[in-house]
Amino acid sequence: MELHQFFLFLAIILIAARLLSETVARFGVPSVIGELLAGLLIGPSLLGWVTPDTTMKLLAEIGIILLLFEVGMDTDLSRLARSGSKPVVVALIGFSLPFVLGYSLSTWLFGLPELTALFIGGTLTATSIGITVRVLDDLGKRHSDEAQIVIGAAVLDDILGVLVLALMFQFSVEEEVSFRAVGEVGLYILLFMVLSPLVAKMASMLIDHFDQHAATPGLLLTMALSLILLFSWLAHAVGAPEIMGGFAAGLAFSQHFGFRLWMGRGAVLAFKPSPKLAHRLEEQMRPLIHTFSPLFFVMVGVSLNLNAVNWGSAFIWELAALLLLIAFFGKFISGFCIRESRRNQMAIGLSMIPRGEVGLIFAQLGFSQGILNGELYAALLIVIALTTMSPPFLLKWFYGAKSNKPE
Repeated sequence: MELHQFFLFLAIILIAARLLSETVARFGVPSVIGELLAGLLIGPSLLGWVTPDTTMKLLAEIGIILLLFEVGMDTDLSRLARSGSKPVVVALIGFSLPFVLGYSLSTWLFGLPELTALFIGGTLTATSIGITVRVLDDLGKRHSDEAQIVIGAAVLDDILGVLVLALMFQFSVEEEVSFRAVGEVGLYILLFMVLSPLVAKMASMLIDHFDQHAATPGLLLTMALSLILLFSWLAHAVGAPEIMGGFAAGLAFSQHFGFRLWMGRGAVLAFKPSPKLAHRLEEQMRPLIHTFSPLFFVMVGVSLNLNAVNWGSAFIWELAALLLLIAFFGKFISGFCIRESRRNQMAIGLSMIPRGEVGLIFAQLGFSQGILNGELYAALLIVIALTTMSPPFLLKWFYGAKSNKPE
């Protein structure tokens, strides 16, 4: 892309995102819907002004990493721990049920090849944590009890999705699966998620110390961004999604996160939570997050080329309708598999539905490898689009109906 084209495309994306998010927000609709609609409007589906270019995708990835950094800063691990096994149960049910049902439907009812059915099942397992968190934030529910369960489940869901994606990719390229290689990737991801917040916490204490004695302004923001990018790179290096690096760095700067190191002979090195540091950094990061995170949601809409769908094909509609039922049911039912109030169960189930960019990654990999043909890819695009666009409306209606219900 030429430099002047990049400036024009970036300006179009930012303006469209702001105009449409403001417009829908005035009608009580979550602003993320406006940003997704902006992507559909300026992308290949309608006006065709912006294409899913590599440079724009990189900026979008920065946006989602910064958003997950903010989520990490707001996450209270002690509160999440009090949820016990609930996020694990929600993640496992919400992951395995759509996969098994999607695979079974594809092979038994439509007679599709096994590898094709595996890719379809894998596409249905995804949960877009970015979209889920943004919707809960728009509704003022990010710090609710059910949101803590959803965030934990969505993080686990992403990790499981990475393992399955690695499995599918290896199968498609080498036509064989090495479970040892997948196990190694799983172990690396687990170690990263356990150790990275601890290391990042130590780094954050050093950053705080030097920021208080800095001769020039901006040290805290610069070093925090560097830490986010470094841990995103490390996450990719061990096979985890880059967004996990942003989440881990956010945990380290959280006002709730601290730990102790036993040095031997009774000596203890304490890394205490720092609310003042978290507050300073949050104030400095907020403008960046509000600028970059909409890029991600706009690019999700841009990536959904609805013109690629053969709207007259009966096969596409039959497959899409059945997969859509599985996609909704498989995630929604996961909220009812834990012991919570019926209200929280419904909120958790609805929050786990959005597929977004994670589903697109599965579908595009299968299409680029020739495993999914045009009709199958189009059916999955319909499913991804509807499961991405509808949950914000459903959650808005759900919380609105509950708030208006008389005591």
